Amino acid sequence: MSYVTSIQPDGTPTWIDLRVPDRERALEFYGALFGWEYAQEPAETGTGLGTTCLLYGRPVAAITQAPATTGFGWNMYFATADCDGTAKRIADAGGTLLKAPTDVGDKGDQGRMAIAEDPVGARFGLWEARAHLGCQVVNEPGSLVRNDLVTADPEPARAFYAAVFDYTLDLNETLPDADFTFLRRKDGHEIGGVFGFPGAPSSAWATTFEVADTDAVTGRALAAGGTTSTPEDSPYGRIATITDPFGVEFSVITRAS
Repeated sequence: MSYVTSIQPDGTPTWIDLRVPDRERALEFYGALFGWEYAQEPAETGTGLGTTCLLYGRPVAAITQAPATTGFGWNMYFATADCDGTAKRIADAGGTLLKAPTDVGDKGDQGRMAIAEDPVGARFGLWEARAHLGCQVVNEPGSLVRNDLVTADPEPARAFYAAVFDYTLDLNETLPDADFTFLRRKDGHEIGGVFGFPGAPSSAWATTFEVADTDAVTGRALAAGGTTSTPEDSPYGRIATITDPFGVEFSVITRAS
């Protein structure tokens, strides 16, 4: 089991939350897909009060009812040991702070967070963990497995994230025809990538969940009121894109063994 029991290194995708217009409907949908249970008490998230989603009794995400002015969708937070310092690097590298660093929880005991936008318009968060570590289950069915930035303008994005988080950039030789660059931490660990896609209508960090059976999960998504692409095999596993009842897209994958 891939449990997270300590603070993640800087630049690691460490937490996700979902902004939707109807939280109760979202809890029903995602519970049907992933078998999530939910904390009895709401959890404070980057956009307001949300419900903590649990897998094996451990936090894996939060779902927040948010006004339309904030935009709906999955938001990913990078780990940082210094939220204020990383926020300054974001501004210096050409990004925009949408929400300045602020403490979360009673007397800031949960952590410190900020929301930002990169130079190509993709939103992301920062999370300086304290009591709340972030996702405590990853890379397991029903949990976060990766995040990739999809954009029609990849070069400024690559330069920005390398400047902010000191990532190294590596070409993806497995998919030589794709404009895809791996982002790696200083220790060489791959945290995701930047996918240059000329047809992308906007720039966004795409969220992908691990599942045990992609075809079964897409069937559950349809039954619960979502829509899906046809599952396809890739060098990395069997993958599909699901759209929830609010129009929010995310991917699921059964990784190749």
